[in-house]
Amino acid sequence: MTQQLQDEFDSSVENAEAWMKAIQERLRINDNTKGPRSALEARLRETEKICALEPEGSLKIDLILVKADAALRSISEDKKHEVLSKLRHIKALWEETAIYITHCHSRIEWVWLHWSEYLKAQDEFYAWIHNMRVTLEPDIELQLGLKEKQWQLSHAQVLLNDVLNQSVLLERLLEEAASLFNRIGDPSVDEDVQKKMRVEYEGIKEEAQSRVKLLEKITNEHERYSTDVNQFQSWLNGVTERLNCCIGEATKSSAEDKLKALKEITKDIRSGGKKWKYLENQCAEVIQNTSPLGAERMKDELEELKKALEKLKLLSSEEEERLLKIQQSESAYKSQVRQLEADIQEFKKDLQKLENDLNSGEREKTEDAFVAQWRKCNATRAVLAAEESKIERLKAQLKDLLQFSQDVQPHAESVVSAIRDYQSVRRKTSKLSTDVETQLRKVFQNPVQDFEQWKPSVQMLLESPEPSLAQIEVALAESSQFKETLMTLQLKKDLLNSIFGEENAKSFLSEVAEASKERAILHKRLLQTKSKLQNLISQHEDFDVDFAPLQMKLSAIKAKLDLQHEQQPDLLGKKTQLQRLQMIQDDLAELAIQMEEVEILVQSNPTQKHEMDQLSSDAQAIERSLKMMIQQTEDHVQKHWAFNDKLSDLQQWITATTGKISSYQGAAGEQSTESRMADLERWIAEFPDKEIQLYLVEAHGQPVMENSSPEETAHIQAELDQLKESWRSLKKMTAGILKRRRLNRPVADKKKKKIASVDSKHMSGPASRLLDPTYKQERIGEGQNTSSHLALLHDFEEWLQGENIKLFKILAATSSSTEEIKARRNKLEKLQARVPDGQHRFEDLLHLRAVIGDSEGLEDLRYRWMLYKSHLKDYTSLPSLRSSEEPDRFRKNPSPICYAI
Repeated sequence: MTQQLQDEFDSSVENAEAWMKAIQERLRINDNTKGPRSALEARLRETEKICALEPEGSLKIDLILVKADAALRSISEDKKHEVLSKLRHIKALWEETAIYITHCHSRIEWVWLHWSEYLKAQDEFYAWIHNMRVTLEPDIELQLGLKEKQWQLSHAQVLLNDVLNQSVLLERLLEEAASLFNRIGDPSVDEDVQKKMRVEYEGIKEEAQSRVKLLEKITNEHERYSTDVNQFQSWLNGVTERLNCCIGEATKSSAEDKLKALKEITKDIRSGGKKWKYLENQCAEVIQNTSPLGAERMKDELEELKKALEKLKLLSSEEEERLLKIQQSESAYKSQVRQLEADIQEFKKDLQKLENDLNSGEREKTEDAFVAQWRKCNATRAVLAAEESKIERLKAQLKDLLQFSQDVQPHAESVVSAIRDYQSVRRKTSKLSTDVETQLRKVFQNPVQDFEQWKPSVQMLLESPEPSLAQIEVALAESSQFKETLMTLQLKKDLLNSIFGEENAKSFLSEVAEASKERAILHKRLLQTKSKLQNLISQHEDFDVDFAPLQMKLSAIKAKLDLQHEQQPDLLGKKTQLQRLQMIQDDLAELAIQMEEVEILVQSNPTQKHEMDQLSSDAQAIERSLKMMIQQTEDHVQKHWAFNDKLSDLQQWITATTGKISSYQGAAGEQSTESRMADLERWIAEFPDKEIQLYLVEAHGQPVMENSSPEETAHIQAELDQLKESWRSLKKMTAGILKRRRLNRPVADKKKKKIASVDSKHMSGPASRLLDPTYKQERIGEGQNTSSHLALLHDFEEWLQGENIKLFKILAATSSSTEEIKARRNKLEKLQARVPDGQHRFEDLLHLRAVIGDSEGLEDLRYRWMLYKSHLKDYTSLPSLRSSEEPDRFRKNPSPICYAI
């Protein structure tokens, strides 16, 4: 029985091996991509049939495995090796055969598909050749005029571009043909076929280029004729103008001068006949390539020019009208000159003021002085960028003067001088900004450089075999100083981003952070070395001698920590407090190392160990309290720093805007005021966004005052009051300018008044109505009839003010956890739920307008109500609530506010 199983296994192996070799032989015969497409297709079908036999081979292998399993269970151990060897051999042969089947079929199939794609692309190419030949075969049609000829040329150029663009497809197609020829060797893709395709393409390309060249010749010929006709027409206009001027100056010029001028004009008219004859000959050539209707039009055009030439002498009847036009032209010229000179003087005055601001003040070589100077430079550059529109306006005014015959060279020199002054101030500002940035870079980078120079000396000290305790103490003191400077740099992230740029600042802060880590490591090693030295000194003293200093040092640390609970007067005090806390943290770390050294000595004494455990517990409690205070102080410093930055930005904007708008108070005359209204309205358009920023500054100031001393709180409140007073003064000044502009308009000029009325109605935003005191005064007169209605208005205003305060407190609060963010969202949703009630109350006030008219502040209240709804909607509709930095981003990129209810 055993021998039968082994024979069956051997027989199945031999049958399978013979079957596999037969398959490999069939594959070898078909493993070839050369030859015509029909032969390749036959090989593809044959390999598909072979692929279909793969399951049969798998079945044979499965049968062999079954036989082998049965044989292995029944034969002896010495024969199992032979069976396993045959089994491995047949498995390897089957794996080789299966791979060969797949690879052979895939290779032939890939060549087949590649060939099919090539044939498809070749058909498309020949279809394009046929279509292009059909398009280019008809003769060129005669066109009506120059525009039609240009269109015809443009169409031919488009066809030529299409032909040129097809060269890329041709080259790719030829590359595919060459690649296929290397694989299949079929004559259908040989070099002759490739050359034929290229010849076909070159023929189309040559025909398209010839057509474009011919059309360019025809079009250029017509363009030259049209240019000559225009020049002749311009010449006619010039002669006509000279004749009109000569006739119009009859009351000013003598008869002799007039006759002399007329003779010159008559001589020019005679020469015009020759010019017209030249045009006639030129027209005859152009007509040959023009349609009959176009030729007829060209002849009519020439005839009209001839008639105009003959009628030049009939213009004497326009004498009086022409003289009046000349007088009006001179008057307009003088008026524009006065306006231009006034604008130049004002522009130079503004530039001088900016330059004086840059030069004002002593330049202290301190960080704060450099930062203040840098911000001043940025503000000046922003104002200069806004002043660039005035440069363009001066250029436009000078260009308008060029249409007059008077000499504008002096005025051109004045404009050039103003532009030079502008460029000088801009260069000076840029240079000063660059110098200040360079100084600031040095100020910020010096601590890192000093640390890099200090680090090798400390490493050498640590590697020294016998360092002295005094040297270690000096190195520890220097390390603490470096910690203060590096920590201060890390707190100035926003300032560094503004000066270095976000990427450079991030890289620099990474260097600072790395330096801080290295300092901490070195400091710890110094402490360990110091502890070891002290341990060596005091290793012979008993525990009481070691324990008492530790208690005294911990008590001293606790006393220092208790002194830091009081509120600081300003930002510098908070930063100093933070540095003191960090120094206390270093002292505590040093004490922990010393305690670890003592704890090793008391392991065998339970009483001493208990005392050390109690001391360690006290130290840990102080450490936890210290960490909380450091975290709280860092938060206070960051908030105070952010508040100062926002307050400074708004103060600079109000100062710059006040300076700009104050320059309009001295403007006299309607025309002078109108020429500045574009700049004035541009500044006024920023008021709504800056009013939002004012509210945000107040909101950020509240937590700062809560965490400051009474003196600093009073100082911050004074700065906020001064800021609001400056804001009210700016609005009052702008309102006064708008009022004077309305009062200074001429009453008799009804048309301008009507246009101004329409403009005021379409002025975007509530700024014009908010700043227009005349509008409010009219409403006040109408609104004094019913005091109860005014009381309703006052109640709504107080309600809206309360809602605004709640909103800004919500936005100013920080959110660090999911619960806090959820709480903020709930508060915002509550405010949103009260909006319909507020809208109903405001609509009641609008309905009362028919009774009481527009009372004082009604339009102001409308604007504030819409501003509040827009602000609330923007934050409520966000998918996730903003962080504490979001109000600042809202200030920089405010959402659009709708001004209609």
